[in-house]
Amino acid sequence: MSELYFFDRTQDYTVLERKLPHWVQPGVVSFITLRTDDSIPKPVLARWREDRAEWLRQRAINPIASGWRQRLAELESSEQEDFYRRFSAKWHSELDAGYGACMLQQPELAAIVSESLRHADGEKYCLTDFIVMPNHVHILCAFIDEMGLLSVCESWKRFTARQINKATGQTGRFWQQDGFDHLIRSEEQFRHFQKYIQENAQKAGLMPGQSLHYSAGI
Repeated sequence: MSELYFFDRTQDYTVLERKLPHWVQPGVVSFITLRTDDSIPKPVLARWREDRAEWLRQRAINPIASGWRQRLAELESSEQEDFYRRFSAKWHSELDAGYGACMLQQPELAAIVSESLRHADGEKYCLTDFIVMPNHVHILCAFIDEMGLLSVCESWKRFTARQINKATGQTGRFWQQDGFDHLIRSEEQFRHFQKYIQENAQKAGLMPGQSLHYSAGI
C-alpha cells in the first residue's frame, strides 16, 4: 500500500445499517475493533450505553433514532470531540480491563487470528496494523469496495471462531456479532490509531506474550 486514503465527505460513501451503523468508502482506511462475546459484562455495557444516550438526549438527539450519528456529526467540533473522547476512551478502557476468559492471550490462539488477518492482505484488502489483545482485536485496514468491510470481517470471525473452538474443544459463539469501525479522516488520525495499537498491550499492563502486534511499517 503505497498511499493512504482518508474519508472524504465530498465523495460517495455508504452507511450500512445493522446492529451498529457502518460507514464505508472504498479504499479508505478503517479502524476496526472485534471483541469476544464475553469481553464486556452486560451490566457494564448497559451502563455505558445509558451514559451515552443521556449525553445525546441533553443535546436534543434521539439515541435510538437511526440517524443519530448524522445528528452528532452536525454538532460543533468541540462537542464531537467531547463525545468521542468520553465514550470511545471508556469503551476501550473497559475492553482493556480484561473481562471474560481472555482466550486470545494464548499465543497459539492469537496466531490463528493473526494468520487469518494476513491471509488475503494485498488481494481483498490492505492491512497496515493490528494487535491481538486477550479479549479483542484492533485493526487498521482499507477495503477495495464498500461491501468489503462487512464481508471480510464476517469471514475473519467465522474462520477464526471455528478454528479456535476446534483447538479448545468448545462450541458456541466466540465473537460479538457486530464489530466497531471508524473511517479514518486524516493522516494525523491514522498515526494516532497506529500509535494506540502499538502501545495498547503496554498500557493495558500485559506481560510479553499475552498479545500479538503486527505493523506493515507504513
